[in-house]
Amino acid sequence: MESTARTGFNPALRTTFASPAPASPASAVAAHPRRETTPLAQRVLVVGLDGATFDILNPLMAQGRMPNLQRLIETGTSGILDSTKPPITPAAWTTFMTGKGPGRHGIVDFEKYDVRTNQLSFNSTYEIREKTIWEVLSDKGFHVGSINVPMTYPPRKVNGFMISGFETPSVDTEFTWPPELKPDILRRWPDYNYRSDWQRKLFGGDDLFQRNVHHIERSFAQGYELATFCGQRYGWDVLMVLFKLVDNIQHKAWKYLDPKTSHRYPRRAAIAAHCFEELDKTIGDLARYAAEQEALLIIMSDHGHGSLDGKAQPNALLEEWGYLRLRSRLGQARRRAERTVARMLGRTPKRFDANIGIEHEIDIDWPSTRACIVHAGMYGFLYLSLKGRQPGGIIEPVDYERVRDDLRDRFLQVTARNPDGELIQVFPEVHKAEELYDCSRDDQPWLPDLLLVPHPGLAVVRRIRGSAPVRWSSRRRMEGTHRVEGILIANGPNVKPGGMIHAQIADIAPTLLAAIGLRVPADMEGRVLQDLFSAKLGVEYEPPQKVQVAEHAEVYSEEEKAALTRRLSDLGYLE
Repeated sequence: MESTARTGFNPALRTTFASPAPASPASAVAAHPRRETTPLAQRVLVVGLDGATFDILNPLMAQGRMPNLQRLIETGTSGILDSTKPPITPAAWTTFMTGKGPGRHGIVDFEKYDVRTNQLSFNSTYEIREKTIWEVLSDKGFHVGSINVPMTYPPRKVNGFMISGFETPSVDTEFTWPPELKPDILRRWPDYNYRSDWQRKLFGGDDLFQRNVHHIERSFAQGYELATFCGQRYGWDVLMVLFKLVDNIQHKAWKYLDPKTSHRYPRRAAIAAHCFEELDKTIGDLARYAAEQEALLIIMSDHGHGSLDGKAQPNALLEEWGYLRLRSRLGQARRRAERTVARMLGRTPKRFDANIGIEHEIDIDWPSTRACIVHAGMYGFLYLSLKGRQPGGIIEPVDYERVRDDLRDRFLQVTARNPDGELIQVFPEVHKAEELYDCSRDDQPWLPDLLLVPHPGLAVVRRIRGSAPVRWSSRRRMEGTHRVEGILIANGPNVKPGGMIHAQIADIAPTLLAAIGLRVPADMEGRVLQDLFSAKLGVEYEPPQKVQVAEHAEVYSEEEKAALTRRLSDLGYLE
């Protein structure tokens, strides 16, 4: 379905949805919530550009293709927003929502490894171990709206509305709060869906590429329409709309966007650049909407982006060092062939059935394996097979630290020559997770024993193909992957004009709360960004606010797991 005009949603719906019924007991709050400190903004509109990087935006602005974004930067404050480690969607956006790092909120990847059961599962909102800003604001009587933010499925009850994000299996699920918002969305946008829709055909050519990009462009206009539609229906003090497919086009079309390579592909480079021109139009629409509402406008990404130069294979190294054993190379080849055939036929392997769920990728002899990269989200999450922790664990607890130290030292010494002949350190950082996140292993047993940080441009994979520590990518088939350096742009009431800043993604939640006139929970790990503002921002703190983490039933059915596996695998997140 083609998007409607950018001046707003269908006027015929304006009367129908102007006065919503109360969504829940949480909605019965004062029309004007009480401010606890002097605010610098009455409202805040957050625009999420998933994976956005100035490495792409700056050249496009220089070419005059993104005038709205350029104006917001020139009249506001902007700079680099560093992501989490790892710089991956679920970890980073959850840190934004909580003001706390992965060691506190519990999300390091799309997948989670349960050391007690030796099983992998997909993360959901039930795994978030800290209150989000949506809950903090709701508790204080503020009206909130969240549209397509990752790690919001299943949607939680809030004082306002929530449309869940990228990890939602499909529109057949309950993807909204309140529930009655779902049929209204599907009536207004009959083609609303959670597919990335990046289609591949052997002879698709430029026409198929154009259709893929056009789908992304339509999602930008739709996001604006959703924001104004739901904003009018429910009202809001803090509203966020996220554009996930900014990340997708960079994964799939990096070589057409990067100025270092785009000149080789003029037609597709023009198509990809036009996509960002359409994004800029939506940014302009949202900036005007924020101004009409006298709202502070924050534009941010969860991480940056860059070229995917190769894939690091730590499991190949673990096999070479005797820590990991395969049952057979023949079995390994057979599984790869089965996976290729399944992909050609549109089938998805049952990822979570046997043991810890990676047997469809590597044919591991578990009783003889002491260490393995169990899952990888840009970085490698290494777990030891520890006796008394995992079923069938074989490393004695007295040897735990010795083995960890040995592996950390080994990985830090791994080098490889890139295609230009330069010698690089494959894993420049190897962390013990509790040291990186400043937490206790006893409190956070789900954390990996070691976190492997690859050289910029490399992504860690679980698979083993050959014995080299790195499989370098063909430059002809170059795609994109994540970087730590994201973007931050602020504009609106009391924002410093022409300012520059360097911040962490955990800083946004406490800054937002302080700006709107609320005390900041004292255990938030981010700092309040005073340098965003031309006026003095009064900051007060309050005792930490804990959330009850309860046991819950499996969120995803087997069919839904298969849908998510296809979606995440298509972007290279589950290799």
